[in-house]
Amino acid sequence: MNYSEFWSEGTGKSVLLLAHGAGAPADSSYMNRLSSALAVKGVTVVRFEFPYMKLRRENGGRRPPARVPKLMDTFQEEIARLRSLIGWERPLFIGGKSLGGRVASLLAAESGLGGAVSGVVCFGYPFHPPRKADRWRTEHFARLTLPVCILQGSRDPFGTQDELMQLGNLGPPIKLHWLFGGDHDFKPLVRHRTSQSILIDRAAEIAASFINTIASGG
Repeated sequence: MNYSEFWSEGTGKSVLLLAHGAGAPADSSYMNRLSSALAVKGVTVVRFEFPYMKLRRENGGRRPPARVPKLMDTFQEEIARLRSLIGWERPLFIGGKSLGGRVASLLAAESGLGGAVSGVVCFGYPFHPPRKADRWRTEHFARLTLPVCILQGSRDPFGTQDELMQLGNLGPPIKLHWLFGGDHDFKPLVRHRTSQSILIDRAAEIAASFINTIASGG
């Protein structure tokens, strides 16, 4: 596989440009399962990697993510590149796992997308660093005008259900859906009698419904 190109899966009219999280690549087991589940639900998923992750592949070792403005620039470049391939008739959504979703939401809060994007989907939003609930990453939510769907494990250390209930309303454009028992990767405890695969499939079902409803004008 040529990692300089997109990963693409599905044949649906609506397209989701999906970015990876901070520590795992675009073809991690999580991203593979999620992309396949979304494709089954009628969404074409297109994945890309930020440059720091590409360097990990080339040189080995671990590299930290670039600063957020640089990640935003890369994401916007990928939006433009994908638009040039699919044209302007197909609905395009952006999103990602953890860091990828955060960067997508930050882009959506800016005014430079020029109507290129219809909505945002975040899988495991990093509301704050683990054990640092005083450092919320939600300041830009007030500037969001595009619809946003967040799929969050109820045990996610980056923002648990209890913490989010205390935070209050996230804003009208945001729809927050909880996956009971899931952590940041949607992995549940054994006692919850479910599995990561089931929760990923459930997240994909909700996300696909969100995307298809908006794409159809609902």
